[in-house]
Amino acid sequence: MINKYGFPIVAAGGMGYFIYYVWTWVTTEIKPVIGQANGTLIALIDRIRMLDNDLIRLNQKVETVMELRGKTIEYERIKAEHEINKVSEENPTPIGPKRRATKEEIKDASGD
Repeated sequence: MINKYGFPIVAAGGMGYFIYYVWTWVTTEIKPVIGQANGTLIALIDRIRMLDNDLIRLNQKVETVMELRGKTIEYERIKAEHEINKVSEENPTPIGPKRRATKEEIKDASGD
C-alpha cells in the first residue's frame, strides 16, 4: 500500500482512522460519564450552599443567645452586687472589709 500511494497518504489515512476511533470512543463512553458527574457536582454544590446557609443561621442564633445570656448574667451580677452592698437600717456600713456579715444576713442571702 505504501508503494502504491506513498507514505504520507497512508499515514494520513491511519491518522484519520485514529481520530475517528477516538472521537467515537469519547462520544459513546466518556460523554455520558461526564454528564453524570456534572449532575452529581451540581447536587453537591447545592448541598454545600444549603449547609453554608444553615451555618450562617446557626451562627446568628448563637450570637443572639450569647448576647442575651450576657445581658442576663450582667443583670444577675448587678442584682447580687446590690444585695451584697445593701445598706440596712441596723447596719449603715455595707458588708466588706470594714464590716462582717451577721448570721442573719448570711441566712437571708442564702435563701434558707
